[in-house]
Amino acid sequence: MKVLFVCLGNICRSPAAEGIFRSKVLENGLGDNIEMDSAGTAGYHIGEMADSRMIKHCKERGYDITPHRARQLSQKDLIEYDLILAMDRSNYSNILRLDKNSEFGGKIKMMTDFVSSMRASEVPDPYYDGPKEFHFVIDLLEDGSNNLLKYVSERL
Repeated sequence: MKVLFVCLGNICRSPAAEGIFRSKVLENGLGDNIEMDSAGTAGYHIGEMADSRMIKHCKERGYDITPHRARQLSQKDLIEYDLILAMDRSNYSNILRLDKNSEFGGKIKMMTDFVSSMRASEVPDPYYDGPKEFHFVIDLLEDGSNNLLKYVSERL
């Protein structure tokens, strides 16, 4: 199964989601069965590493997202991936706009659909905020990734 995490610039939330989910997939011995990547709906940061603050805060939690390089979401991604997870409603709408013939809506979901122990309708963008907000995003992504792993595992 192939899972894609999507935010705006692909330097904070989606690379963190990808790194956290990758860690959980590998911990559970499912690396041969689940592939993951991340992308941004905007092309602001193509080729750049993840935001240095997100790299730092993820590292504090044991997640290495340094290999990440930002890329922009494409129509090809809608075909290639089995599950596409938006971090917020704006990005969800942008993903749906790429789906010109309304073929892929069933595989496009919100990351917060998988969050169960915290109340959040979106994964907020911490870019203009401080460490507390970055850690809140990581908390949401850890919780969501645990439930996402269960969801994906049941579909293998």
